[in-house]
Amino acid sequence: MHHPYQIRSLEQYHTDYKRSIEDSEGFWSNIAEQFVWKKKWDKVLQWNFNEPRVRWFEGAQLNITENCIDRHLADKGDQPAIIWEPNDPSDRTRVVTYNILHKRVCQFAQVLINNGVKKGDRVCIYMGMVPELAYAVLGCARIGAIHSVIFGGFSAQSIADRLADAKAEFIITCDGAYRGAKDIPLKSVIDDALVGNTTVKRVIVYTRTRTPVSMIKGRDVWWEEEMEHAALQLEQAGSVHVPAVAMEAEDPLFILYTSGSTGKPKGVVHSSAGYMLWTNYTFINVFQYQPGQVHFCTADIGWITGHSYILYGPLSAGATSVMFEGIPTWPDAGRFWDIVDKYKVNILYTAPTAIRSLMGFGMQPLEGKELSSLQVLGTVGEPINEEAWHWYDEHIGKKRCPIVDTWWQTETGGVLISNLAGITPAKAAWATLPLPGVQPMLVDENGKQVTERDEQGLIKGNLCIKTPWPSILRTTYGDHERCRQNYFATYENLYFTGDGALQDEQGNFRITGRVDDVLNVSGHRIGTAEVENAINAHAGVVESAVVGYPHDIKGQGIYAYVIVSHFHQDAEQTRKDILQTVTRVIGPIAKPDKIQFVSGLPKTRSGKIMRRILRKIAEGETSNLGDTTTLLDPGVVEEILKGV
Repeated sequence: MHHPYQIRSLEQYHTDYKRSIEDSEGFWSNIAEQFVWKKKWDKVLQWNFNEPRVRWFEGAQLNITENCIDRHLADKGDQPAIIWEPNDPSDRTRVVTYNILHKRVCQFAQVLINNGVKKGDRVCIYMGMVPELAYAVLGCARIGAIHSVIFGGFSAQSIADRLADAKAEFIITCDGAYRGAKDIPLKSVIDDALVGNTTVKRVIVYTRTRTPVSMIKGRDVWWEEEMEHAALQLEQAGSVHVPAVAMEAEDPLFILYTSGSTGKPKGVVHSSAGYMLWTNYTFINVFQYQPGQVHFCTADIGWITGHSYILYGPLSAGATSVMFEGIPTWPDAGRFWDIVDKYKVNILYTAPTAIRSLMGFGMQPLEGKELSSLQVLGTVGEPINEEAWHWYDEHIGKKRCPIVDTWWQTETGGVLISNLAGITPAKAAWATLPLPGVQPMLVDENGKQVTERDEQGLIKGNLCIKTPWPSILRTTYGDHERCRQNYFATYENLYFTGDGALQDEQGNFRITGRVDDVLNVSGHRIGTAEVENAINAHAGVVESAVVGYPHDIKGQGIYAYVIVSHFHQDAEQTRKDILQTVTRVIGPIAKPDKIQFVSGLPKTRSGKIMRRILRKIAEGETSNLGDTTTLLDPGVVEEILKGV
């Protein structure tokens, strides 16, 4: 029994793709018919990339949680929706059926209502990977509150900035979180982030690690007590059901902050209807999901991958989604394979960074692991290199599982370019073909479409997309102009991805990496300006420049060139102090891998740092630095080269 809009052959892919472009409204309205609506749409699509303004299913009303939960209760109530694997393998697994999920999400929706949360309010969620995180996200969606999940590795300063930007009045957190051998004190980080904050009214705290926490009277409440109270209320009312609020198709569902080429993270806003449709459509097609399969996406819900392919995509399809609290290398590097065997996982979706890291442990962690349940493998977050692709194919998929190499972004909401598992051809290290409705094109610096092929028959350019797909970002929260500038102003009438790409003669795409000042470190986007601002916050630092360089595991590492006024003690101590500052300002994920102290930076006469030269030095390509005579002080380059 496959889904009515599942692509089942290469021929159908081409037919559907053609139709999605020629009659996009007819195509998407057919698919939209398969969902539960409170009111149907008046118009499928209206758009204009110059403003930018995109509206899908205008006039329709729905609630995404009815599509993710309620509609499955009749036939899948006792089927697992979420299987939770705790950090410590000896702890108890939790299996959350669709019936239980419905009960808990309604209960938590009632908790939110009791605490004064209303439709449109922003709720910040800073939790570990526990099922309660799913209840919190879906509870917000059920009452129309806008959730903004912040990854557990961000610092108090990063959280404070995001709270201020979203004007969030509510926070949901845990006392602490487990990640491998580490305990992360989430509540105390929130307390630090709230110093001086006057907008947050309520903090709801779930107990996970039993670490001592400070609970402020009138502001902080315990999750467990609130849930108990809500359960009694619902019992007295004679129903566990809390009605799902009717949302307009274009009402915001969530905000997710992402790095850009300028310092401040942007709050990417996703809509209700278009996002729902796209995560569902891509989940079913890219992974070729069949009812009854167990899907394991290893991402954190703090990132878009977790939103779309742990929660909204699989749940809207009535699938079983595995949620893992820990990390791939703890207690040993066989953890993923243990989980695959334990739950008979059919679809495994992870990041190239994780694959490269696990490759480094050799074959030993794979001994005694069956992996026979696997049917589809996927990668996400960054382009996968061929070596890692072949290792994944041979040792994990045993050469019988198609690998989908998915390209997409926080801003796109779901997968845009990928092969469809076993249906369209895979090509190692290539994302291959666009999904129906997605029209990519490669342009040069001036926005002119590139058509010339090089001697390998490849077209090379900056990746843009011509028309909107349902889950394109709608705005950046509170600052629509920033959305326009960042994504729509670079090239007229195009969405600019910020990535470079190649296209072969068969139309396949290979993503080559960012073309702006954004690094892709372990599949996480980190803006160079953001890291520079953090380094410059350190007392002894005069100026810094940050670039990426090739890193065996992370894909890209962070290389910082730093000018200090004086060493407070010695260079090594100053280096440690700077790393500590970056951790305080952004979080440990942004720590530079290498810091080189320099007395000056290569600058043009107008004062612009020539990052191109610094990038080449960091990459070790010192023989080909290009013209340095136009620099303000060409001698600086010689000196940097000596210190490498």
